[in-house]
Amino acid sequence: MYLTHFGLNAAPFALTPDTAFAFSSRAQREALDTLVLAVDGGEGFIKITGEVGTGKTLLCRRFLAHAVGQPSEARSAKEGTPHAVGQPSEARSAKEGSTQAAYRTAYIPNPCLSPRTLLLAIARELKIRVVNVNSDSDVLQALNRALLRLAARGLRVVVCLDEAQAMPVETLEALRLLSNLETEKHKLVQVVLFGQPELDQKLARNDLRQLRTRIAFHYELSALSSAETEVYLAHRLRVAGHRGSALFPAEVARAVHTCARGVPRLVNIIAHKSLLLAYGQGCARVSMRQARAAAKDTPQSRGQGLLALLAWTRRLRLRIGY
Repeated sequence: MYLTHFGLNAAPFALTPDTAFAFSSRAQREALDTLVLAVDGGEGFIKITGEVGTGKTLLCRRFLAHAVGQPSEARSAKEGTPHAVGQPSEARSAKEGSTQAAYRTAYIPNPCLSPRTLLLAIARELKIRVVNVNSDSDVLQALNRALLRLAARGLRVVVCLDEAQAMPVETLEALRLLSNLETEKHKLVQVVLFGQPELDQKLARNDLRQLRTRIAFHYELSALSSAETEVYLAHRLRVAGHRGSALFPAEVARAVHTCARGVPRLVNIIAHKSLLLAYGQGCARVSMRQARAAAKDTPQSRGQGLLALLAWTRRLRLRIGY
């Protein structure tokens, strides 16, 4: 591919949510701070929503890294080893200035499950053995007993559910019943819902009003700004090993932002295709023409129309000396 050509040691715009490439945009910082504050405060339900490709899964992984005692991994793209998502973890929160709490975390990447299946999946993630699985009530009672034992050991349980907008209504109701488990002082389990805007539409249903009123903290992830996109491109290239001059000149970075609407996933796709074109044509950096072609090849983007307009404006300015 183009790695050697541009002096890279890793693919800079892969679509997998790798925390090593995490970029702390304003929205990501605020969302992570909201999660840390809410969980440290013992809130029962927290909700994070955002459009497709805005970084919800990556945020979830950064939060899990914080919860298992790797704050540098959560907040910096340069340090730490990513948390093995999907494996139960137990460690000390290292948030400065707060009382340290021990966490046991579970991550459910696809919670589109029946109520009992979801409860059993949570039990597996938390390494809780459930013997009697004949009914939802039996599973819930087994979880209650195990969570009480964990609480007695000073452990606080946090369950993160990705793609929560796909959860059936009856499964969301089972989560509410799970959140009823508590001691006199705090909840036995805290639930973080990560989902697309459709999650808000689902929670607006009248039969989910009890769950909706229990969501104490909510944050909606937004796209990158134009200035953030330029820094984002340079950041990912730097993490991938690039040390030369900018591969995406400022005007090209702005054009990429416009076509991708600032959505990180689309920015990655267009940037990757742009680098492929630049490499194929033997260029040292990405041109407006190459970015325009990359956007044209990406159906989800705003297409070549806006890029063509930007390129025309640039040529006009050059001709009139502006």
